[in-house]
Amino acid sequence: MTPHWLDDDEQRVWRNYLSMGTRLQAAMNRQLQQDCGLSLADYEVLVALSERGGMRIFELAEWIGWEQSRLSHQLARMRSRELVGRSDDAHDRRGATVEITAAGRAALAAAAPGHVALVRSVVFDATTPTQLRALDRLTKSALARLDEYGG
Repeated sequence: MTPHWLDDDEQRVWRNYLSMGTRLQAAMNRQLQQDCGLSLADYEVLVALSERGGMRIFELAEWIGWEQSRLSHQLARMRSRELVGRSDDAHDRRGATVEITAAGRAALAAAAPGHVALVRSVVFDATTPTQLRALDRLTKSALARLDEYGG
């Protein structure tokens, strides 16, 4: 089967999208490191735990879309800095629950204003309501299709 190649417009949009994602993640990571010493990965985990409360590790991995091995390594680094805590599940010895600590909440509170300011400045301040609705439709559609691929 011959692939249906991207046309010039699709190719340009796709490459711009990839570049934007890479550069935005790098900018967010730099901002978080400079402002409060967190990585973007730290921030993602802390946000999820602050919104959902304590979670089993496999549930947290699914929630943020990471492989469990990546999350386990990240949690080990965060536990060493006392940003998260881990407790064994009293009802199921195979599972463990991870929760945000007081230090993790403080770090998240310190990080959030600068993070939101960066995202607002780069993505939302120059976006019209029509563009925002179109971006929302695009991302929802792509995420739904990714679910079909198991990702």
